Amino acid sequence: MNNLINLARHIPSPKAALTVAYTPVRLPMEGRAPLELRITAPAIGESLPILLLSHGFGPSSYLPSKDGYAPLAQFWAERGFVVIQPTHASSSIGGLSVDAVGAPFFWRERVAELRVIVDLIVEVERQAPAIYGRLDHARIAAAGHSFGGHTVGLLLGARLNGEDFSDSRISAGVLLAAPGRGGKDLTADNAARFPFFDVDFSGLTTRSLVVCGDADDPHFTTRGPEWHADAFHDGQGSDALVTLHGVGHGLGGIAGLDARETDIEAPEVLEATKRLTLAWLQTALAVDDHAWSKACAALQGSAASLATVTHRACGSSERQKSTDAT
Repeated sequence: MNNLINLARHIPSPKAALTVAYTPVRLPMEGRAPLELRITAPAIGESLPILLLSHGFGPSSYLPSKDGYAPLAQFWAERGFVVIQPTHASSSIGGLSVDAVGAPFFWRERVAELRVIVDLIVEVERQAPAIYGRLDHARIAAAGHSFGGHTVGLLLGARLNGEDFSDSRISAGVLLAAPGRGGKDLTADNAARFPFFDVDFSGLTTRSLVVCGDADDPHFTTRGPEWHADAFHDGQGSDALVTLHGVGHGLGGIAGLDARETDIEAPEVLEATKRLTLAWLQTALAVDDHAWSKACAALQGSAASLATVTHRACGSSERQKSTDAT
């Protein structure tokens, strides 16, 4: 029940079910402190798909960690996914020392952290008894917001200086307000500060969904909001682009309402973000083959003002009237 939601209710979604959560789950990392995780999972069910959620490099010291992004993590878990959230090395509250190699962004370490979760998924289950033996290790997806989108993009096949970071065990990904191309597409100062943004998305062959806000005008580049859609246009595996209307980098509040990461609070669009990403994941991981098509159909009707979906396969666009749904 959410009294703030009206239009987004027309995007179909399963009813919420009881969940369990474990935190902190700790995994060993060579030469450093353990990686801490939060696990949120359905209380019942078998062969549950796994979803890694990579946080951004946000302005607050608390939310960019395993304890952030509750609107997304809880929603996905209540509807069938085991959501695993790391506190990345770049987190100011629980990450590595600012004196450590790779500080402050730790982009390589972040990729290694997601890979370790997959390597040690049995150990994750062992520390979370209620989910032990209930995970489907063959169905693993990853989602990342902002800098987390950069992290996930590399695991999906995007390359940096020709280096391949892809992990074939991750079969689907969601890039939420992820950085676009670097290099000449950035201002001179930002190109120097973020050389690791100079990625080649042509190697991104893993099936993926790109999600952007049409009011997300980044300071890294003069290209405007379209910069965040580069992975869709350049990535061979990117089969759909969701453009949410009237919201910026926080996509309506995925990190949490009343959070510093949330530039524009838009409960309706936030709900659309949750439902659309869930539907895509359900179809991509063979949970519900028709979930994505049904969600897209809703954007041709009552929920039309909330988002646009563009598909790569046929070059078509379910183009809806753009409106500020805040």
